[in-house]
Order: sequence, then structure tokens, then C-alpha cells
Amino acid sequence: MRGSPVLLVFFPWANTPVCSTELVALEERLPRYATAGAAVRALSCDSIYSLRAFADALGLGVPLLSDHWPHGAIAEAYDAFDAELGCARRVTVLVDAVGRLAWRDATEHGDARDPDAPLRALGRLG
Repeated sequence: MRGSPVLLVFFPWANTPVCSTELVALEERLPRYATAGAAVRALSCDSIYSLRAFADALGLGVPLLSDHWPHGAIAEAYDAFDAELGCARRVTVLVDAVGRLAWRDATEHGDARDPDAPLRALGRLG
């Protein structure tokens, strides 16, 4: 992935309504990310087993990564970990082709993100 932009989509919990809606919307936009040359990864603190069942149930092709152990370490590195609840916060980050944070968006746990906002941010990278 080095040399291309990467979109990291942190989400609180698998198999919950808002997360399911968001990841289905992300899945629908994967071809647009591929055309732009960007890799997409979705991360939560759920176990790999929960994430596999979640992906299978929704028919997701977007790679789901487990930040289960050490618990929340990746989310913490991107200021996307809710220590009180023990889960990732609803944060999206776009890392540019040289590894710099180019864009960040966050919403509250129960609020869905704008599914097109990351695509607009990617378009501004040039």
C-alpha cells in the first residue's frame, strides 16, 4: 500500500445497525476508491471471528481488520479509541501516498458518517 493513499475507517462494533449501514455504503463505493488508486480498510476492536461473521452476513469485500490485541492500539495511534467504552470511535482517516495524515473525520457513536466525504477528500489530494 506504500505509495498509494489509504482510507482507514474505524467503527465501534460489528453487527450493529449504524456500523452495518456504514460498511454497506463503503462497500458500494469500493470501485470508486479502486479507480482512484486508494486502498480501503475498516477497523474495529472486535475479534477476527466476529468480523468474519459480520463480513459474511453483509457480503462485504472491504477488508476488515481486528484491533483486538493489544486492544485498541491502532485506534489509539489515530486518536480513534474510546477508552471508556473499550471500542473504536467512529473516525475516518485518509493517509496520503507518502504516509501523512491528509484528512480526518469523526462523528458520535450513534451518528452515521457521510459516505461520500472520504471520496471528496481523496479527490482533493490531486
